[in-house]
Amino acid sequence: MAEEAPLTANHHLEYAYRRSVGPVLGRFFAELRERRLVGIRTRAGKVLVPPSEYDPATGESTSTDFVPVGPGGRVTSWTWVSEPRTKQPLPHPFAYALIQLDGADTPMLHAVDAGSESRMKSGMRVRPRWRAETVGELKDLACFEPEA
Repeated sequence: MAEEAPLTANHHLEYAYRRSVGPVLGRFFAELRERRLVGIRTRAGKVLVPPSEYDPATGESTSTDFVPVGPGGRVTSWTWVSEPRTKQPLPHPFAYALIQLDGADTPMLHAVDAGSESRMKSGMRVRPRWRAETVGELKDLACFEPEA
């Protein structure tokens, strides 16, 4: 009995829509355009970065108390990307890291351009590297890099 070839189909997954960010994330992106980082204070006093409309611990709405954070921070955990894909933030090897900015109670995920995997360590201090022209989007924060 002849074996039949398996059925295959090409599939392209995309989300072709634009999201309205609202007043909380809108403020976060506006601050990025000015090369500033902010979080938002929850009713319990914790500072969330990036800011969120709701406290993930309680589900309560957050205040409108925006708090300057950073610009530096500490890597809490990380993973190395040795072969970046075309849509990743850097064209050369880098780390994705959870970075707890100074003054924040939660870490944010972003890229760290450390030069080599051997330079990456949990607990290391990093600072932001900004894009030359900022427009009010997350890509304005090109990546983080180790503090000197």
